[in-house]
Amino acid sequence: MLVYIDGKFMAQAEAKISVFDHGLLYGDGVFEGIRSYRGRVFKLDEHLQRLYDSAKAIMLEIPLSIEEMQAAVLETLRRNNLYDAYIRLIVTRGVGDLGLDPDKCPVPTIIIITDKITLYPQHFYEEGLEIATVSTRRNYSEAISPRIKSLNYLNNILAKIEGKQAGVVEVLMLNAEGYVVECSGDNVFFIRNDVVVTPPTYVGILEGVTRNVVINLARELGLTVEERVFTRHDLYIADECFLTGTAAEVIPVVKIDRRVIGSGQPGTVTQKLIAEFRSATGVLGTPIYPDST
Repeated sequence: MLVYIDGKFMAQAEAKISVFDHGLLYGDGVFEGIRSYRGRVFKLDEHLQRLYDSAKAIMLEIPLSIEEMQAAVLETLRRNNLYDAYIRLIVTRGVGDLGLDPDKCPVPTIIIITDKITLYPQHFYEEGLEIATVSTRRNYSEAISPRIKSLNYLNNILAKIEGKQAGVVEVLMLNAEGYVVECSGDNVFFIRNDVVVTPPTYVGILEGVTRNVVINLARELGLTVEERVFTRHDLYIADECFLTGTAAEVIPVVKIDRRVIGSGQPGTVTQKLIAEFRSATGVLGTPIYPDST
């Protein structure tokens, strides 16, 4: 497997960065997780725009244009002969000293890793997930904005640790006011009386690319979609619940905090959205090879 680092392609065993890189020392950087399906990179433009928006928010100037970054992603996939893959695109502040000053890091580090990924076993898509609320609150937006997809993921990791201790594979996170925001790695939706509801970005969520695709698909199916604040009570009495994410895609939730959601089985609307999303992955993508159809 070849890894792209700063314009060069290196074998996986040789792909290394400096121990003085501030991405390692302080989590100072941004990243994107992207999927390719059947030779097409799903929503690559949207992922790259979010990467550059995240970088701008932390005053990190990426030395490649969006078009050059897109070409680098596609070339990494081609060199690894991958058609169905997970792409991890990372931009760190770069090599500096042991202090915090970002100005001591003159050149950002750009890394592109391509590989396979399976986040959840198939039976969860057929039977649904059980999730639990954790005590770890989502980062306060004015401290570390959840809208920035930064390398500082300790907030999410601490929530994930709590979930593992509770025996669940995904967890529900609340903000400082107690409103539902998202999961450790996924956005959350619920359905009540044929209305699809998800938290708005301002409560402290990462605006997921898959989330936005699913909102559009739901509206195309004639469903009403609302982005509004809500509490766990709304989830407990929901007809259906599901999560979205690049790696997870669309996955049903059938139990939250030991409370059965709806019938306790993946709901009909959720199943329709899973099918619609999987169909969309074949067309909503950038071809890896220019002559691909």
